[in-house]
Parts: sequence; structure tokens; C-alpha cells
Amino acid sequence: MTNKERFKLIVVPHLILLKDDHVLLYLRQNTGYADGMYSLVAGHLDGGESVIQAMIREAREESGIEIDPKNLSVNCTMHLGFTEGKEYIYFFLICQQWKGEPRNMEPKKCAELKFYPLNDLPLNLLPDVRKGIECALNGIHFCQCD
Repeated sequence: MTNKERFKLIVVPHLILLKDDHVLLYLRQNTGYADGMYSLVAGHLDGGESVIQAMIREAREESGIEIDPKNLSVNCTMHLGFTEGKEYIYFFLICQQWKGEPRNMEPKKCAELKFYPLNDLPLNLLPDVRKGIECALNGIHFCQCD
């Protein structure tokens, strides 16, 4: 019997913040990953917190809004496999009610925080995020990206 450590997944909740037919997008900069690409407000679990708690924390940290847990619903889960030995589970949570006006709380990491029409998303939206938004809004509860 060996003492091999169990494989670990990295868990990342993503916020699909909807206002009418628009979604809030975050333009990445100076992060070392996908800079110049749009994403959603998102972040890794810190440990000792649920996906809902992490999403509420990330929404506050990145956009300055407050979300009541009852206003969040997990609409899609995505598995991402990578060749670098890391794999991720993304949760896409939809929210249509919150307190406060979204504002860029991380100007060093975010070049823009803005609502975009769902039918005209930027071309430089991360492909896995685009797929997660589409799946979440179309009732597809699980998807996979390689």
C-alpha cells in the first residue's frame, strides 16, 4: 500500500450577473493568465467555504456588490482537463438580483467591468466561459472542455 496523495481538482465559481439581456464581463489584465480576454467575475475557492460562499465573496471583492445566497443558482458545472497536470471544475451561477452598482474593485487586474448584450458578446471572451454561459442559459447542467 502506498501513501500516494489523492488527485485534487481546482474549483472555480463564475458569476453570470444578468441585467435585462446583458451579462457583466471582466476584462483580464496583468494576471498572467488570459490577459486581454473577457471572463466573468470568478475566483478559486479559498478552502473551508462553499461554492455559494466563494461566489458571494468574489462578487464583493471584484465588483463591490452584495448578493444574497437565495439569489444565486448553480446552472451549469463544467469539467476542464489540461495537459499540465491540473484539472478544474467550473460552476456557473446565475444572479439577477443584488445590492449595489457593479464597479471595478481590482483595476490592476481588470481593465474593464461592463455589461454586454448576451446576443453580442465580445469575440475575445474566453471560449470555456462562452460555453459555460451558453450552457447555463440553455438548461445544460453539465459540460466539458478539453
